[in-house]
Amino acid sequence: MRPASVVALGGGHGLYASLSALRLVTDGLTAVVTVADDGGSSGRLREEMGIVPPGDLRMALSALCEDSEWGRGWRDVLQTRFSTRGPLDGHSLGNLLIAGVWERTGDVVEGLDWVARLLRAQGRVLPLAEEPLQISAMVAGQHVSAVARGQVAVATSGGRVTGLSIDPTRPKVPQATLDAIAGASAVVLGPGSWYTSVLVHFLVEPVARALVEAGPRTVLTLNIAYEDAETSGSDRVDDVRALRRLEPAFRPAIVLCDVSHGLDPELVAEVEEWGSQLVVLNLKRSDALDRHDVMLLSEAYSQALGGLSG
Repeated sequence: MRPASVVALGGGHGLYASLSALRLVTDGLTAVVTVADDGGSSGRLREEMGIVPPGDLRMALSALCEDSEWGRGWRDVLQTRFSTRGPLDGHSLGNLLIAGVWERTGDVVEGLDWVARLLRAQGRVLPLAEEPLQISAMVAGQHVSAVARGQVAVATSGGRVTGLSIDPTRPKVPQATLDAIAGASAVVLGPGSWYTSVLVHFLVEPVARALVEAGPRTVLTLNIAYEDAETSGSDRVDDVRALRRLEPAFRPAIVLCDVSHGLDPELVAEVEEWGSQLVVLNLKRSDALDRHDVMLLSEAYSQALGGLSG
């Protein structure tokens, strides 16, 4: 049975993959997207205009575009990136469009709904917070520990993240975001950059509470990571342990993992101790080291979500 409503949380390419998969198994899909990006076009617009970084929100909207000439055409327009010798160089047209709509509406959620209508999106995109977040992490290196400030700095630090914080510590969260999580038939958390796109949700207090409540109907999707600097030198069991340390009250019903990691006895034991069900399937794209295959992921979600609803 298709779940009536699913909320997917994350950011960037990981969320794009999960949304592309989930739209095949539910007619009621909502994305909740992190707003901490401070690099590239998003970072420049964030600094210049004081707005929520639009890039990950744009990616989520693109993943939900109507499967028609109109929807795919506007998706491609949103994803167009300028290559010039002037100040537009590197900017995404979609980022500029979203920033312009926000300038007109004065409301982050309303502006995203406008762009969703333009794409005839098969779902809704909501921000984690209504103001940009700065992520800071304590990173343990080979000889010394240091604080990395900003998503780009954390994601490229190359050390082991031992602590995580955000500024502002109590950002304003849209009521629509909290209502979506509370009312969803199922919640999907991950994949994505583990600290800056997944764990960051648990640093926003009302969202963390909502996720703890949603645990019995949540599927946690682990990464397929080999070359990710953010989790360099660690494995998926370390990711699970980091989440458990950050929010001890959270426990997902299902932990979904690719076969390349799922046979790790430490991971099996950790998930069993957690009280969650570990589901191990082939999820990796044949042409990539660390990307999920959308069709395989869709089949996995259909199986996992069916188990939740049953």
